[in-house]
Amino acid sequence: MGIGHRPVHGAGMPENEPRMKDSQIATALGDLGSRVEQTNELLQRMLAEVAKTPSTHAIFVDAGYVYAAAGLLVAGTEDRRAFDLDAEGMIEAFIDKARTIFADSRLLRVYWYDGARRRIHTPEQQSIAELPDVKVRLGNLNANNQQKGVDSLIRSDLESLARHRAISDAALVGGDEDLVSAVEAAQGYGARVHLWGIEAADGSNQAEPLLWEVDSQRTFDLDFCRPYITRRAVTTFENEGAPPPSRDEVRFVGAQIAATWLAERGRDTMAELLPGHPYLPGPVDQDLLIEAERVLQRSLRGHAVLRRALRDGFWQHLQAQY
Repeated sequence: MGIGHRPVHGAGMPENEPRMKDSQIATALGDLGSRVEQTNELLQRMLAEVAKTPSTHAIFVDAGYVYAAAGLLVAGTEDRRAFDLDAEGMIEAFIDKARTIFADSRLLRVYWYDGARRRIHTPEQQSIAELPDVKVRLGNLNANNQQKGVDSLIRSDLESLARHRAISDAALVGGDEDLVSAVEAAQGYGARVHLWGIEAADGSNQAEPLLWEVDSQRTFDLDFCRPYITRRAVTTFENEGAPPPSRDEVRFVGAQIAATWLAERGRDTMAELLPGHPYLPGPVDQDLLIEAERVLQRSLRGHAVLRRALRDGFWQHLQAQY
């Protein structure tokens, strides 16, 4: 045997490495088979539990859309001050409809999105928040009575619930194109999004890109909405036959209202009006007129001079504060 060569033992195995006996191989294979069987049993139990767990749905309501669309359809106006909405009744109707559509699913809750000054609940929003299975989420309401931040709240909730598998289906009541990103986010986590709308009085009240993105679409007609909308009676004043107030009186009332709004709505909100001087946004001008008529207990409609005096008093006080 030459130098540097070592004898080889067995089938190429190193000299000192022990060989596994047939009995040991059989034991190892038996242990492996037992573990596989246990794993399969565990998976079967998990699948059985998943099969027993009902799917879950939630309803997301853009209240601004509901007020505008249902008000226009039933009462002929989008102005909330012209009609009353039975929010409790409409929410219950939405829940009943969801029970029919998602028959094998349970309701997580209804999310009601609305705007409010400084995100402080109005009495109406507070009563809605007290309803069972309803959560009110508030965006801000700017000086032009426009909702701010509502779409981002909807997206945040939709995405979060879908990501955590808290819902399998979402019924979205709205029409704004800005909701497309919310739909895409929820769908990205496997949730199905169903768009619910209110019949348009004329044309369409839901953005086409939103209709393209959702998994299904449903529209509620006039008969569905009519029971929940009541038009308010036109206000009449007892002293209509009396002489109209003077310009100074009306100007003083305008200043009073400006002071009240500063306290209630906040300086930042009111400051948003300043760049528009001497004009007020339509909704704000309407609020001012209605509040002045309430204080004066008479109509200022048809009195252009007095309405200018009202605005002058309003602006005079507002500008003096900044």
